[in-house]
Amino acid sequence: MMRTGSSICALKQRFAEVQLGAAVRCRGPLRPFRCDRRRRLHLTSRAKGRRIPPPTEPSR
Repeated sequence: MMRTGSSICALKQRFAEVQLGAAVRCRGPLRPFRCDRRRRLHLTSRAKGRRIPPPTEPSR
């Protein structure tokens, strides 16, 4: 399992509003992940080794 570097975690925490703006403009899917350093959520576009959940059927 990859570990989040402490400097990356601090940078993502400091610029949360910039990260939110980037998420809005992003063309690809972003996935949340829980940081192993501070147990906070970050966003990533990395999909390698991650399973995509099966689509759910719409409610009637």
